[in-house]
Amino acid sequence: MVSFSASIVPIMKLSFVFCFFVAAYAGNFYQDFDLTWGDSRAKILNNGHLLTLSLDKASGSGFQSKDEYLFGKIDMQLKLVPGNSAGTVTAYYLSSKGATWDEIDFEFLGNLSGDPYILHTNVYTQGKGNREQQFYLWFDPTADFHTYSILWNPQRIIFSVDGTPIREFKNLESNGVPFPKNQPMRIYSSLWNADDWATRGGLVKTDWSKAPFTASYRNFNANACVWRNEASSCSSSSSSLSSSSSSKNNAWLSQELDTIGQQRLKWVQKNYMIYNYCTDTKRFPQGLPSECKMS
Repeated sequence: MVSFSASIVPIMKLSFVFCFFVAAYAGNFYQDFDLTWGDSRAKILNNGHLLTLSLDKASGSGFQSKDEYLFGKIDMQLKLVPGNSAGTVTAYYLSSKGATWDEIDFEFLGNLSGDPYILHTNVYTQGKGNREQQFYLWFDPTADFHTYSILWNPQRIIFSVDGTPIREFKNLESNGVPFPKNQPMRIYSSLWNADDWATRGGLVKTDWSKAPFTASYRNFNANACVWRNEASSCSSSSSSLSSSSSSKNNAWLSQELDTIGQQRLKWVQKNYMIYNYCTDTKRFPQGLPSECKMS
C-alpha cells in the first residue's frame, strides 16, 4: 500500500447465484482471508466471525483475501482504534500487483483523543494515484462497528459508509482517463505506524504507552467476480446477464447512484469533505487532472 504525502493531510460459503457464476460470500475469515504479517498481532476469533489487527512498537499486522476479484461489491464492518490513535493508520483497500498496479483505498488516519478520525480515499490506475479525497465522519468510528463498502463495476467506483455514498470515480476512459478494469485485485487490510505523516503532517507522534492499538473487523460480504486460473467467474455477456431472472443479485454490475444517492453524496461532500484533489489548484498549477473537469 503506497503511503500518502504529508503535505496533503490538512489537519462461507461460496454460492453460485445463477448460471453465470457471480460469487456471493457471507464472510468467514478462516475461509476468505490469510493473516499475512504481524505474527500473533493478527487474530481470527469467534469461529471465524471476528478478526482483529494490533499494532505495538515492534510491528503492526495485516491480512489479505485468498481470492482475487475483477469487479465486485465489497462490504466490511470495522471498529477503529479507540482513544489516542494518533500516528496510526488502518488501511482497507483493493489492490493488484506490479509496477502499474490498480488500487482502491480506504485509509483511516488516527488522531488524538477527542479529535476526529480522517477518512482518506484514493484511486490508483496503472500505478498512478494522486486522487485523494478526505472526510470526517458523522459518527464516532471507534464506538461501534460501521460498514465500509466499495462498489467497483465497469462504469464506476463508489465508496460508501453505512450505505451512504461519499465518493464516486467514474469511468472516463473515452476522455483519456485510465480506469481500473483489467487487473484483478485482492482485498488487503493493515494496521501500521505512520507517525511521520498521518496525524497533522507528522507533528503528532504515536504514544506507545497506549499500545497495543487494536482495530476489529466483522461481517465481510462480497458479491463479486472471482478471478481464478486467468479467468473471471462472471459472464462477459451483458446481454445474457440482463436476461437472467436472477439479475437482481447482480445489480451491482451496472449500479449507479439514483437521485437519493446523489443527494446523499452531495450532503457528505458539502458537510464532511475536508480535502479534494480536484479543487487543489496550488498542487496542480499546470491545471487540474482531466477527470476533475468532467465530474
